[in-house]
Amino acid sequence: MKDLFQTFINGYSGYASYLWHEITHPGLNNYFYWLLIVSAFFFGLEILKPWRANQPLLRKDFWLDFFYMFFNFFLFSLVIYNAASDVVVNLFNEGIQAISGINLKSSNPMNHWPLWSILIIGFIVRDFVQWWVHRLLHRFEWLWEFHKVHHSVEEMGFAAHLRYHWMETIVYRTIEYIPLALLGIGLYDFFIIHIFTLSIGHYNHSNFSVSGRVTGGILGGLIGTAIVFGLADINFLSASSLFVKIIFWLAAVLSGVFVVGPFMKKIFNSPEMHIWHHAYELPENRQYGINFGISLAIWDYIFGTAAIPHDGRDIKLGFPGDEKFPHDFIGQMFYGVKKG
Repeated sequence: MKDLFQTFINGYSGYASYLWHEITHPGLNNYFYWLLIVSAFFFGLEILKPWRANQPLLRKDFWLDFFYMFFNFFLFSLVIYNAASDVVVNLFNEGIQAISGINLKSSNPMNHWPLWSILIIGFIVRDFVQWWVHRLLHRFEWLWEFHKVHHSVEEMGFAAHLRYHWMETIVYRTIEYIPLALLGIGLYDFFIIHIFTLSIGHYNHSNFSVSGRVTGGILGGLIGTAIVFGLADINFLSASSLFVKIIFWLAAVLSGVFVVGPFMKKIFNSPEMHIWHHAYELPENRQYGINFGISLAIWDYIFGTAAIPHDGRDIKLGFPGDEKFPHDFIGQMFYGVKKG
């Protein structure tokens, strides 16, 4: 017990120092400034090419969602809860070791795999776990009371991605963190996955629409960049000439546009799909919701929860009874707790 308590203290104090360092030291490995950059990027897209042209740029509750961005995804999630997560993972691993004699963390074969494979597996596993957790939030009434905070959005924009009740952080992290930690997903790995999923989440909620060929080209460009610059333990082009690297990068982009592009909106979530998840009136016989995908849309198509009845650009958002739902941060943070 003393060791577990020390783990909590080390996790908390270490990440508190990490938080302060993030704010005071801008850099490529800095989550605080990545959050600002990604948010500014999608805000710029909403300005240049809004999907709902009649929606105000500073839509309803914009500043509330802006506050949520830093409270949920930075202060609460990365600092406070991560300390408790270390304890949970150690307890789980020690329990398995006491029963079977196997240390899941040290015996994991992925400890010796290249970084690119760890990132792909970590991303897929995390997203699959989150998809099921998301379904639970809609299926069980006591969890739905907390999830109503996210569905209280009446006008959609990128920052709505991060409006959610603090209890959701506990539910998601408790369930997702153990398999990720036991797979050997470290802080650096999680950071890369997190920034990628942050960008997709902002895109899904943004007042912006673009074809699958464009997003496919972007994905191809990102993969091509990683290969050309030898990132994530990909080194097969390290000795190649600049000309070869440029040709390879262009080929990756074109492959994304023409090969992957037509399927992008069936593989990855999108504003056109996610807007229906927030619909006030759900399709018939779908009272528990549709389109639960966080980053990947493929789970909804596999398990039969995907639905895009028609162009949902101007559909009413929210849920029945949301006119009585609190519209201030304090009221929303205590909503499910007080009712429970």
